[in-house]
Amino acid sequence: SQISQVWNAPLLQLLRSLPALGLPRAGRQVRSVEQEVLWRLRRLPLRQLAHLAEHLAGQGPQDSPLLPEVLRKLELRWTELDGTRTVVTLMAKVGHLSPALMERLEDKALELAEQFDTDELRRAVLALALQQRRSVPLLRALSYHLLQKPAELPLPVLTDLLFAYSKLSFQQPQVLHRLSLELLPHLGSLSPAQVSRCARSLASLRWLSRPLAEATAQYCLDHSQDLSLAQLCGILVSFARLNFQPSSSEEFFSMVQERLQGQEQELDMHLLTDVVWSLCVLQQPQHTHLGQVLGPEFHTRLRGDTSPRAQSSWLKLLHINATARLEASGYQGPFLPPEVLGGHGDKGKDKDKATPLQRGLREALPGALGGHDLVRCDVSTVYGWDMGECHLLPPRGWGHSRGDGGAQLGQHRAGGARAQPLSPVPVPVPRVAVLRWELPQFSSRGRDLLGRGSMARRHLRAAGFLLAEVSPGGGLGAGNTLGTPETTPGTPETTPGTSETTW
Repeated sequence: SQISQVWNAPLLQLLRSLPALGLPRAGRQVRSVEQEVLWRLRRLPLRQLAHLAEHLAGQGPQDSPLLPEVLRKLELRWTELDGTRTVVTLMAKVGHLSPALMERLEDKALELAEQFDTDELRRAVLALALQQRRSVPLLRALSYHLLQKPAELPLPVLTDLLFAYSKLSFQQPQVLHRLSLELLPHLGSLSPAQVSRCARSLASLRWLSRPLAEATAQYCLDHSQDLSLAQLCGILVSFARLNFQPSSSEEFFSMVQERLQGQEQELDMHLLTDVVWSLCVLQQPQHTHLGQVLGPEFHTRLRGDTSPRAQSSWLKLLHINATARLEASGYQGPFLPPEVLGGHGDKGKDKDKATPLQRGLREALPGALGGHDLVRCDVSTVYGWDMGECHLLPPRGWGHSRGDGGAQLGQHRAGGARAQPLSPVPVPVPRVAVLRWELPQFSSRGRDLLGRGSMARRHLRAAGFLLAEVSPGGGLGAGNTLGTPETTPGTPETTPGTSETTW
């Protein structure tokens, strides 16, 4: 009956204390205090309003009408926020409850970013990551001010920022360079879970810091018994994505094979597929592992599953099957049956979703090579890779009678002999695969292909194709070149980075 005479600060303290005293949320006393707070919301200072929102959000789901009203008041009065700690706390604790409030908090954080200390920068970026809010202007501002901090960053800041940047797929080279550089001396003090998480974050960001990757490989050798099998597999998959071979390659992969021996059944089928695919990328597959994932009892479990994870695993099985046929000397089988080698598809086949580079190739290749009948785009091969395919004819051309050249080309397409070959010629002709490399297929640090692209290059070269590689910086068009056709197996290769032929 006297609750209206209690001042604001003691009233809010009372509201926080009642649950600790064991009073039920639906009880008369709690409801009475909540109702009084609800009547006073308009008169509460913004600082108290923010503390109240933080307290209510921490209580979990409830049917109280107080929290929605507090959030609505914060949305209306967000311009009054002036403390960096309050802004960051609201972003972390309350932002996920109100997208409209989170947008205003991001605007206020952008305004105050210069005043954030290191821990507030960490908490702000982590709040964005956990809520999957890729606010590029705010991330750029926070990254800039992070680089201005002269002191060495604390270890929690290093690991949390790596996780957050990877979660948001936000690449800022200067920040990633600093994080990698400052993380290196601390690597030995990290737990196996932290090392595995950092490796996966860097792989997701396509960032290869060789000193840090070498230190990670050495950490695995030094702590091989402390790492769980799942953590070791995560590091192996990260190395494969970055196409990184440790300097102690023989020792590292011997340890991996020893840990995997007899333990494959403990792995989820998708993780086992990822592990064998990674060993194929790094050219370290064992015949026993190839046979285990290519056997009918394994791959039949994936067929018919249309989930994205299963589709990704199926495509990796095609790559593993290609490795077994083209690169695994002495491997006798099993292999995937021919009838399942097609239909992996490529989203780029949809012309409405094609990239500028893909559209440019479709338009330029026929003119460059002398006709539409000499070019076919988006050819699905039995190796799991999509490519452009073209004939290189002698200057005077050939007739259109069917010959061996068309049959040789057709056997590599998904569908085998049923695939319609290009215009055949009476004698075998060079088979040219046009590989389109988009920017995400390169390392963030340079022009080095990641593991997936490196495997595609090896497979198609081993299948007997000449390779013409096209990237956004060297696509067809005015003043641009279309890479260099790769040499055939067994012939000297050109120096990387040179271009002998302009198309």
